[in-house]
Amino acid sequence: MQKKILIIEDDDFFRGLIGKKLLFEEFDVYMASNGEEGISKLKEHKPDLVLLDMLLPSMDGFEVLTKIKEDPAISVTPVIIASNLVEKEDVDRALKMGAIDYMIKSQYTPEMIIEIVKKVLGK
Repeated sequence: MQKKILIIEDDDFFRGLIGKKLLFEEFDVYMASNGEEGISKLKEHKPDLVLLDMLLPSMDGFEVLTKIKEDPAISVTPVIIASNLVEKEDVDRALKMGAIDYMIKSQYTPEMIIEIVKKVLGK
């Protein structure tokens, strides 16, 4: 069975690029452009992994991560942050909140992001 990935990202280009690359690697891909939509799709599709941006409209990534970790139905879903927030405090905060990895977008190619996803999911 294919592994399911949810991308919560407001940048259409980045979301589409990563989504296409994950589809090419034979993952099932779901996408959300904001936090509310992301939480809804997470509950609906129960993905194996969430790729989460921190800079989102209306509900930022920290709020999304809090909602995920507070809900027993989805709290075990692994979350990888892919964001442009580069401050050490932000990285440390997200990891303390339960994210399993934090990637600063400018330091990773899309291919590197896909490799990390595959490694986390044992693919």
